[in-house]
Amino acid sequence: MKTESEPLAGFAVGVTAARRHEELATLLERRGARVVNAPAIRLVPLLDDAGLLKATAECIDRSLDHVVVTTGIGFRAWLETADGWGLRDGLIGRLGGAGILARGPKARGAIRQAGLQERWSPESESCAEVLKYLLGTELAGTRVALQLYGERLPEFSGALRAAGAEVIEIPVYRWSRAEDCTPLRRLVGQAVAGTVDAITFTSAPAVVATLAVAAEDGLEEPLLEALRTHVVAACVGPVTAQPLVERGVPTAQPERARLGALVRALVSDLPRRRSRLLEVRGVSLELRGHAVVLDGQLRPVAPAPMAILRALARRPGHVVSRAELCGVLPSRLMVGVGSWPRDGRPPADEHAVEMAVARLRRGLGRPGIVETVVKRGYRLACDPRAVIPR
Repeated sequence: MKTESEPLAGFAVGVTAARRHEELATLLERRGARVVNAPAIRLVPLLDDAGLLKATAECIDRSLDHVVVTTGIGFRAWLETADGWGLRDGLIGRLGGAGILARGPKARGAIRQAGLQERWSPESESCAEVLKYLLGTELAGTRVALQLYGERLPEFSGALRAAGAEVIEIPVYRWSRAEDCTPLRRLVGQAVAGTVDAITFTSAPAVVATLAVAAEDGLEEPLLEALRTHVVAACVGPVTAQPLVERGVPTAQPERARLGALVRALVSDLPRRRSRLLEVRGVSLELRGHAVVLDGQLRPVAPAPMAILRALARRPGHVVSRAELCGVLPSRLMVGVGSWPRDGRPPADEHAVEMAVARLRRGLGRPGIVETVVKRGYRLACDPRAVIPR
């Protein structure tokens, strides 16, 4: 396998997206990643359109000064729903007389598709920049329509009202937890156990839902610790990342909020944080999430042997005792609260270590890389200073 063309080969990546999850999964798989699909949320159209009808009627009733369009899909849904009520033409007329602010290019595209033209759009694609722009104008006595995107924006609306504006919130759709949270619960457990290398988030509600599911299982703090240390949190933009940033989690973010850019950011960040390059017996050995690259060839490695290899690689050339290696096998990894794993398995013993080492040697396919030091343990057959600078 050509690891240059598949830079994520050997890594497992969780996908929590509700919309366009297939597109994101395809982009990741093309770069070699093993994708774990675990939708955190679902998009729920408003079954009771009374709130949207009322807000639309208020927009048509009197002239608007500003219209904030936050998402392309939401703006299109608003116009389509208004068309069903016979109100599209009246709504378009009012929108055309207002200063339309588009949060990003998708919103701009939807505005122009409707035959309208935006007044301004921020480079950052951030609601905070839109709010800053509005607060820089005279708002007293103005009417502002704010298209919501799945959740309320109390700080945004509150700041406009404090400046004297009348704010009409447009509740086009909302987010809800996924109907079946089993895949998401499984992903949380994998992150805590270290068997997934990264989790992608494309909306702040998905982050909140993931943390909520983890909290229900008593795993919120272990999940946050995993995201702070050995699991990369890849977020499509700063708004999505905010719930994690507030909790001290470093995130990988693209310069622009696009799925392709998100994948490129992950390609740049994940190998740097989750791989280790050594020289062992004259050959290069790169440890990835769940595989090794040995002299340019990708070799998948099962969880238990990989845990052994990672422990040996943390101290290249030094002997690691069997007792220490017992503590790193997956059967000892905590996936819940308490002193025992949820599956009830007893702690690993030295025989389990010997079996894992044997499987590791078979998986590497090259003798002599893992050496047995009689009565002491195991070591990687390399100089203790054999880490290759990246």
